[in-house]
Order: sequence, then C-alpha cells, then structure tokens
Amino acid sequence: MPAAVIVGSGPGIGRSVARRFAKEGLEVGLVSRSGSDLGLGGVRTYRADCGDEGELRAALDAAAGELGTPDVVVYNAAIIRPDTLGEVDARAQLDAWSVNVVGALVTASQVVPAMARRGSGTFIVTGGMPEPKAAYVSLSLGKAGVRTVVAMVDEEFGPSGVHAASVTVAGAVAPGTAFDPDDIAEHYWRLHVQPRQAWERQVVHAGTGG
Repeated sequence: MPAAVIVGSGPGIGRSVARRFAKEGLEVGLVSRSGSDLGLGGVRTYRADCGDEGELRAALDAAAGELGTPDVVVYNAAIIRPDTLGEVDARAQLDAWSVNVVGALVTASQVVPAMARRGSGTFIVTGGMPEPKAAYVSLSLGKAGVRTVVAMVDEEFGPSGVHAASVTVAGAVAPGTAFDPDDIAEHYWRLHVQPRQAWERQVVHAGTGG
C-alpha cells in the first residue's frame, strides 16, 4: 500500500497534508516530538526531536519498517520565532539551524536513496520566507537553506525518479484565511502526482489559489 510520512507534524500544515494524503488512500506516518496522531485516527505515529539526528533516524527507520519505503516524505519541521541580528546567541542560532535545515538533510539522506533505488518517490519540504526579513533572522536563513537542500536532492536523485520540491508559504498560516492549511495542502498532493515532464521544484503559496 502506498505511504506518506510527514516529519514535523503539527496541527497546521502537517495535519492538513496528512489528511489530504490519507484521503487518497495512502497510509500515513507522523513524526513529531509529541507522537500525537493529531486527532486523525488510523495513522502511525513516531516520536522524535527533528534536531536530534539519532532520534530522527530511528523514527524514520521505524516508519520504513512498518510502511516500507514511503512514496512521499514531507519535511515540515521548523523553529518559527522572531529574532533580529544579534538578538540571540550562536547556540540558539545553531539549535534553530539543526531543526530548520539539518533535519531536512538528515531526512533526505535517510529516505531518498531507497526511493531512488525503487525508481520513484517524492520529497517535499515546507518552505517560507521567499525574501529574507531582518526581524526573522534564523527563519530566513533556515528557509533559504532548505531550498538549497531541495536543489541538491533534485540534482543528485532527480535522474533516478525522485521528485524533490518545496512549498514556500509566504504568510502566516491560519484556517479561514488566504493561508488556510487545507488550501496549502493541495500543493503537496499536486506536486506528488505531477508527471515527470512537468515536475516543479518550488511552489509559492502567496494566498488563496497562489
């Protein structure tokens, strides 16, 4: 049975993406610090701090053991906070980087090679901050970093059939707004089912229909 694994699953985009893939008949695995099923039911849950390489790899191994090599993996983890230049120390910046970027890199290195050996798969990262903002230093750096991760995965594994892409969300996510998570989740499904000749590497959600 096809499967989707959402890493960094929470009550916003993570839940909406999980629900969207489940609607299409995929088994769903959720990786988060809480191990919550987000009230969805029928999903598999795994606990991991996405900034801890050992925990993250163990959770991904457990998911693969139960679900097989997933058809799609979404990296949705991020530390989202306002911080200006010099407002937080180097340790805090490194902690944010470990979740915002290194976790995506670890996830890709863990799951994408198996997809490539199979000849198919989708790796999607939730992006943001299409332009850097001085009030969000760590997040601006992180979102630029994950777009680079996607580019490198595409370069190395795209020829083997792995579609790497990012969904860049250019606003604050909230139900009932132009950045409703259910609307945003549609991009993930569309990217997953795109024919190879039409693959996109980045979608920007700038509002309803964006």
